[in-house]
Amino acid sequence: MAHRRTDSASATRALLQQLGDLTGRILDQIKFQQARVELAAALQRQVLSAELPVLPCLQVAGRYTPARVGLDIGGDWYDGFLMPDGSVGFAIGDVQGHDVEAAALMGQVRTCLRAVATATTDPAEVLRRTNDLLVTMDTELFVTCSFLRFDPLTRELCDARAGHVPAVWATSEGRCEIVLDDGGLPLGIHPGERYPSSRRLLSDVGAFVLLTDGVVEGPDYPIEDGLKRVADLVGDACGADADELAAQVIKVADHTGHNDDAAVLVLRYGGLADEPGVGG
Repeated sequence: MAHRRTDSASATRALLQQLGDLTGRILDQIKFQQARVELAAALQRQVLSAELPVLPCLQVAGRYTPARVGLDIGGDWYDGFLMPDGSVGFAIGDVQGHDVEAAALMGQVRTCLRAVATATTDPAEVLRRTNDLLVTMDTELFVTCSFLRFDPLTRELCDARAGHVPAVWATSEGRCEIVLDDGGLPLGIHPGERYPSSRRLLSDVGAFVLLTDGVVEGPDYPIEDGLKRVADLVGDACGADADELAAQVIKVADHTGHNDDAAVLVLRYGGLADEPGVGG
């Protein structure tokens, strides 16, 4: 009997040791995952908190809401920055997925776009070079993106699109459209991809609104319905303050089921109090 009790005690100690080791490994994995999520979330906050350019002829405002499933981080972003030739670059994009990897790649894509824009400010060329850089990184994720160049002197807006959701453009003269210009494949899929560009003048009063698919598409909500809802909203409020308009547009995501993260970037132009010759 004493021999059996000794065997039983040894087996219990061995089992407890195994459980202790397993618990330690699980806690280490939890801590590692928490660190990854915190790092990705910090990166996302840094990107989305970047100040957008301030121009006398253009009001710019952005909004972001996180995904409602999975990690509270994602791959959607918007950006705006001055470029070497005096024009202003604007970007909005969506990295596939809403997890740590998506957030990390989002930061890399934003950096790539800014770096490429120091060498060329043509939107088609910016997307082409960024695409080729991402292909060499051999990531399994792809990125949809729209990149725009606005010239404050001529008021010309040039844009190119890489598999991204169409923009919405409305003017106080009654023009309201979903901008279905040709685009290219998402970034990071095919080397040597070419991206057509379009040019338009932002005269009079209006708004050019960029968004990600989380704003206009959901599990049971077709993207066509979402885009129409945004177009109706922007058409009615294109003369509103950019920040107010962005807040209204991001609420369209509430009608979609909103499983994905969502981003909006509004370029509101014309009739601004601080424009030359306006408001003294």
